Amino acid sequence: MSDIRFGTDGWRALIAREFTFANVALLTQAIASHLRGKGSTGARVIVGYDARFLAEQFAQQAAEVLAANEFEVLLSDRDTPTPALAYNIIHQQAAGALIVTASHNPPEYQGIKFVPEYASPALPEVTDDIEARVRALQASQVRSPTPLELKARLRRFDPRPPYFERLRQIVRLDKISQAGLRVGVDPLWGTGRGYLDTLLREAGCEVLTLHDGRDPLFGGHLPDPNESNLRELSRLVSENQCELGVATDGDADRFGAVDRGGAFLHPNRLLALTFYHLAMSRFTSGSVARSAATSHMLDAVAQTRGFAVQETKVGFKWLGERLRTTDAVFVGEESAGLAMKPHIGEKDGILAGLLFVEMVAWHAKSLGELLEDVVSEVGDYCSQRLDLEVPAKRKESVMARLRQSPPPTLGGVKVVAVDEPDGVRLTLEDGSWVLVRPSGTEPLLRAYVEAREPGRFNALLGAVRELVGSDEGRG
Repeated sequence: MSDIRFGTDGWRALIAREFTFANVALLTQAIASHLRGKGSTGARVIVGYDARFLAEQFAQQAAEVLAANEFEVLLSDRDTPTPALAYNIIHQQAAGALIVTASHNPPEYQGIKFVPEYASPALPEVTDDIEARVRALQASQVRSPTPLELKARLRRFDPRPPYFERLRQIVRLDKISQAGLRVGVDPLWGTGRGYLDTLLREAGCEVLTLHDGRDPLFGGHLPDPNESNLRELSRLVSENQCELGVATDGDADRFGAVDRGGAFLHPNRLLALTFYHLAMSRFTSGSVARSAATSHMLDAVAQTRGFAVQETKVGFKWLGERLRTTDAVFVGEESAGLAMKPHIGEKDGILAGLLFVEMVAWHAKSLGELLEDVVSEVGDYCSQRLDLEVPAKRKESVMARLRQSPPPTLGGVKVVAVDEPDGVRLTLEDGSWVLVRPSGTEPLLRAYVEAREPGRFNALLGAVRELVGSDEGRG
């Protein structure tokens, strides 16, 4: 058995190397043991899966192990978005959901995430307990169900109807229907097929779709709605004179968007733009939460309207917790994740896409025009993540150097503060900042860079590469 450990959003591994049927059964048994330890024996548990290779079979095995452990199991009837499964935890009053997904990772990967009863990513106390139970288990302790147990405890279900009804309560589909928009939709061959497009057509939009068939290889690309992977959507929007294009990742919890004309919009800008709209259309009080790696443009929009800003570590679990336990009404992270009240604390790319369409319909402006309004109000922010190749043995020495001997200047500007919100952050005299974090799985240091002016931003990018000792940036 390989060492099964949860990362920022679940366990991920290569199919057939570490991600095997034996390891899936072992991890599922540990999750069942965790739930029994909480007194949830006999409770309902949801099992779902993404569009990857063998996903149904892995999910079926997990469902059978849970059934053998005396849980009532609801197994999704097709590959299903993570946010739809998470919402069904609430709707079905379940003890949690086991989701077979590797999200936006390469197609050769698969994974499992466990979403607890609070319908937000599992916090460390949950995943630490599950990992400990995995280490204590022997393969012989994994339970197998009898045919009678399967018949009594396992059934298929359709997660879409209750999830759709929830989105209808949150999104102003009536505003969208009045606008008569033409919208491009790209689910990137993932689980978002039949979700965004269906609801937009229901709202009266003319919808043009791309990549809306299931492909476990995702067309030979990462199922990540980044600028490179949305080039076809950009062309579709431009050539067909769509008002905008929206996209989701492999399990539809992340978002992407292109403006009228096909220009890609960075997630940091979309977060600020979305809250700009929500503060005008819904929220009058509360706070906003973002990760330490996320643009401060969101702060500026929130604070201009009297909303406090909370900062968390990187990882949506921390943001989901703030949405559940504080007065936060909107949370977001630079890696294209957002959530809002009164919805679940799991990131939701389908909700995000609907909100992007809603704001275009509401304001009768393109996303780019709305962004110009935001910039005229709070100023511009240039931000980017660099993935800097650093040998594994040097990663810690570089981080230690940044902690113990931070540079007095960076890009010719004085460093006025050094802190460690999640990695090492250097804040400069002009308000620009750099956050450096080591990757937990790759020989990389991730550097998040932000400045208020393009010249300063470009100078910072070069200074960060020099500081880390690498010129091999992949941003």
